[in-house]
Amino acid sequence: MEKRQIGRLGRDVTPVGFGAWAIGGNWGEVSHETAKDTLHAALDAGVDFIDTADVYGDGRSERIIAEVLGERAGPRPFVATKAGRRLDPHVAEGYTAEALTAFVDRSRENLQMACLDLVQLHCPPREVYYRPDVFAVLDALKDEGKIAAYGVSVEKVEEALKAIEFPGVATVQIIYNMFRQRPAELFFREAQAKGVGLIVRVPLASGLLTGKMSAATAFAAEDHRNFNRDGAAFDVGETFAGVPFEVALEAVEALRPLLPGGVPMAGFALRWCLMEAAVSVVIPGAKSPEQARGNAAALGLPALPDAAMAAVREVYDRIVAPYVHQRW
Repeated sequence: MEKRQIGRLGRDVTPVGFGAWAIGGNWGEVSHETAKDTLHAALDAGVDFIDTADVYGDGRSERIIAEVLGERAGPRPFVATKAGRRLDPHVAEGYTAEALTAFVDRSRENLQMACLDLVQLHCPPREVYYRPDVFAVLDALKDEGKIAAYGVSVEKVEEALKAIEFPGVATVQIIYNMFRQRPAELFFREAQAKGVGLIVRVPLASGLLTGKMSAATAFAAEDHRNFNRDGAAFDVGETFAGVPFEVALEAVEALRPLLPGGVPMAGFALRWCLMEAAVSVVIPGAKSPEQARGNAAALGLPALPDAAMAAVREVYDRIVAPYVHQRW
């Protein structure tokens, strides 16, 4: 099975990981047992990278991960979590040593890990990227042995470029998919030159790039694809990659003829992300074992031909880019 190194962390992982937001909350109801079965299915399929956050279900996602890993033998997968969004209000001034230490200690308890593999600042306010004292706190937590490494999860390319100026930033998590192509223009090259690992989130554009949605698709009240389409709860770019739903459906139909025979659109979309050598791992979410196994199946897909890559870019430029390209 193919492995990729996460930048200078020196850890090889499967390039398709498991995004654990959906088993925590904000994606409709997922029972405790279904959440566990979904993660087990991903791990059984060979996935060995898990991404979560302390706010996913107010710690539910982290606790489920700990429970599942406690039930399994063999090498432990790499587990990345995030911190910062528990601040209320979520402002730059809240990123203090006291707060970050408390967040890290809580995640250590939730995940049952004395030392966290990777902690990422969770899409902090823009001002945080201009505060060396915040990154000094993370350095101190690393020196104390509470975290093995740290990185950032960002909304905008500009934030990512600023973050990698700090030498301790080992990874950057960013939205990248067929509907959000700007990171590959400059940022990926700069990150790769500095040995920064790249974690790609929202690779399926909140499920749009599964090709299974239509104008009639309904979402539960607690699903962010229902309540955050206009950015009411958090950055609108996290929901459908920021593309208006009806526009995105048009783009999906334009992409559908490009699918190789027998390859589902989700697999095609994940393999498209992995065509970029700078990408360390993509972290699609899943709400069922079937979805988890389907995502993992992308690990076995061949490289996409140049013609398909060019056609995807044409759809992006023509339909999607006017809505997203300069925003993120």
